[in-house]
Amino acid sequence: MAFILKDSPECVKSELELFNLPGTQTVIQDGQWKQFHPLSNVFDNAPVEFHISGSAEDYIDLSQTQLYVKAKIVKVDNTPITKDDTIGPVNLFLHSLFSQVDVSLNDRVVSNSSNTYPYRSYIETLLNHGYDSKTSQLTAELFYKDSDDGLKKRTEFFKESATVDMIGCIHSDLFHQDRLLLNLVDLKIKLIRSKPEFCLQGSEGFKVVLDHVSLFIRKVRVNPGVILGHAKALEKTSAKYPINRVLCKVYSIPKGSMSFIQDNIFSGQMPKKLFVGCVDNEAFHGAFSKSPYEFKHFNLNFIGVYVDGQPVPHNPLELDFSKDQYIRAYQTLFVGTDRRSRQRYIYF
Repeated sequence: MAFILKDSPECVKSELELFNLPGTQTVIQDGQWKQFHPLSNVFDNAPVEFHISGSAEDYIDLSQTQLYVKAKIVKVDNTPITKDDTIGPVNLFLHSLFSQVDVSLNDRVVSNSSNTYPYRSYIETLLNHGYDSKTSQLTAELFYKDSDDGLKKRTEFFKESATVDMIGCIHSDLFHQDRLLLNLVDLKIKLIRSKPEFCLQGSEGFKVVLDHVSLFIRKVRVNPGVILGHAKALEKTSAKYPINRVLCKVYSIPKGSMSFIQDNIFSGQMPKKLFVGCVDNEAFHGAFSKSPYEFKHFNLNFIGVYVDGQPVPHNPLELDFSKDQYIRAYQTLFVGTDRRSRQRYIYF
């Protein structure tokens, strides 16, 4: 009982509510997706900004937000590519187009500003979806496994500078929770472009042109009585939006170094999950000849995580890739991700 949060009431598990029927909601009267366009025309390498003004009647269902993009690949002189040109988009191209996504509520930034948005999107996609979704709905974001001739499949869409449209969700903390955004709250979203060297793979001398960018946002019409109740509650306290905060941190290991120790990666709150990935420095910063998502083990033979000097959640992993001894590291992808011993799958 001592660990219950101050404003968190006790509740009864649904498994024990044996004498009640499921409730019928009457507070949401209507809802529809509305299309919003950027504040200004989209130019090469310029940020794409959206401003969605809050209205008195409508709330916003952030979890249903969709980013819609039409893009094409051209030469740096804006001439179309030919069938002889070897250039194509990297995996998950919709999100690889943008290095950073900033979200603001009433002109206050509420997202973590970092240029690792493509990696967050890719890792979340890789670890939260199985075969069915990765071979169906996620192809709308141009997700095709590179090990299955994915680059060739993606390149085929863009031949001769054809315009390709893509649509998908935004990978940001506030968009991964189900509570509605209050009325009269202004929402701003800023998309910062990635370098062509990062989001394209192949020969040099090409760039990406965005013919169209828009947001589809679901506005919800709520019962006036609920709106009035929320307004009165806001006079006494603030609205609460529980989120699972995701932080992406980048560290460089000098060439030739055989060990790496990083202290104080987190202080205060400890993360529930920790994922570690290693990529070439050149690929991370952008290189036409390399994929930024080609994670490698670099013959890693020891990795441990310590909190207050104690190893967590178990003793450090000792690996030997030369002898194919890495099963414990592989198993950690499933432990703590709600997939161990369940009928939910990860498709790599």
